[in-house]
Amino acid sequence: MILTSPLLVALVSLIVGTAVGYVLRQVIAQYRKNSLEVQIKRILLDAKDQAAGTVEEAKKKAEGVLEESRKETKERENQLRKLEEKVLEKDEALEKRRKTFDEEIESLKKKAEEIKKIREEAENIEAKKREELQKIANLSEEEAKKALLDSVEKKYETDVLARIQKVEIFGQDKLEQKARDILATVIQRIASSTASDVTTTSVNIPSDDIKGKIIGKEGRNIRALERAAGVEVIVDDTPGSVIISSFDPVRRQIARIALENLILDGRIQPAKIEETVDKAKNEVEKMIKDAGEKAAFEVGVFDIDPRLSMLLGRLKFRTSYGQNVLQHSIEMAHVSGMLASELGGDVAVAKKGALLHDIGKAVDHEIQGTHVEIGRRILQKFNVDNKVVQAMQSHHEEYPYETLESIIVQTADAISASRPGARRDSVENYLKRLEDLERIASSFPVVDKAYAIQAGREIRVFVTPEKISDLEMKNLARDIANRIEQELKYPGEIKVNVIRENRVVEYAR
Repeated sequence: MILTSPLLVALVSLIVGTAVGYVLRQVIAQYRKNSLEVQIKRILLDAKDQAAGTVEEAKKKAEGVLEESRKETKERENQLRKLEEKVLEKDEALEKRRKTFDEEIESLKKKAEEIKKIREEAENIEAKKREELQKIANLSEEEAKKALLDSVEKKYETDVLARIQKVEIFGQDKLEQKARDILATVIQRIASSTASDVTTTSVNIPSDDIKGKIIGKEGRNIRALERAAGVEVIVDDTPGSVIISSFDPVRRQIARIALENLILDGRIQPAKIEETVDKAKNEVEKMIKDAGEKAAFEVGVFDIDPRLSMLLGRLKFRTSYGQNVLQHSIEMAHVSGMLASELGGDVAVAKKGALLHDIGKAVDHEIQGTHVEIGRRILQKFNVDNKVVQAMQSHHEEYPYETLESIIVQTADAISASRPGARRDSVENYLKRLEDLERIASSFPVVDKAYAIQAGREIRVFVTPEKISDLEMKNLARDIANRIEQELKYPGEIKVNVIRENRVVEYAR
């Protein structure tokens, strides 16, 4: 029993502890539940307060926006009201002006009717007076005028006729004599010799042995010279000389200088020939520059652009109908200056216009157009005075005579060109045909150089090797020949010689 009592006590204690623990757990759970509900309620209350504040704030903002919109609306209404008032005022002013104009128009109509009536009355009065005069004189107005003129004419017919004839004869004779005196004075003061240029140049050689060197092995030297200078070198049996033939005086001059230098040097070979020709070209360019400056200095024209002076110098190697163009221009400048001084024109403008009148011929083989039009564009490009342009542009009557100086320049051109022996038409036509030959050949894009030789019976065409094959050369030769047949007129036949040459150069160092 003693053992059973402690077990019983423990069991009861366990049961009582369990019950107490359960009760405590329920109490704690109930307390937590109540605390959570309180928190939720508090959160809800806070949310309601925030929502109410937000709504209140939104209401205030909405009221502010509405108030601003009401103010803007009132302002716009006020502006529209003011605009309406202004429009109404303008309409009223326009209406008043319209009424005023209508009144003025009515007034003018009335005045016009009154003037018309007054004019009709005046015409009627004048007609009545004329009728009364005709009745008195038994003559109409035209008859009276004719009768008066007839009587005066008959009375002084002899005197008037004699006076008119005397004035005509005396005036015509005096004008012709004055013109003859001026032209005779000018021509006498500028009298100069004229020598027509030819198309060949002779180069003297110290001995005929040099001819073999000039020709070279298998003709390599002479071909290299002809190709580099664009001329034809004629080595024949003529003792002590070699002939250089080309229609272009610049090429002949370059070839002559190069050949003379090669003969002096003694080393005549293809590489040396090309080097010497390049040096000769530079020397000829310097000659051109000096010729242009000398021509301007000779005629007293000192304000020419250096580039214009270079173009002017090129005319030294250009001919027109066998007459040297630069010499012709210098001669014209002197004649124009003297004519201008005699006739009261501007001497400086006349001289400059005459000196530059053929400047277009320096590049007319490179640019499309007549030499007059090309010359006008060149002078305008270099900002030459418009008076000078007007003076030079009319020398072939392509443009109207605008100034006295333009007439003077045209007259000087006629004086210089019409002197006996000054020009040869056949030479110019021949040179023109050679230029056309080279122009046709050079128009093909694969052509590097083209030279007319053998007096125009042959055209040598050098092509760029990289742009054309040997097979295509035949087609090119045929195309050039067809173009020549279609565009040119010539006697006999023309040989088209197309040359394609490859050259490799390397240096050992």
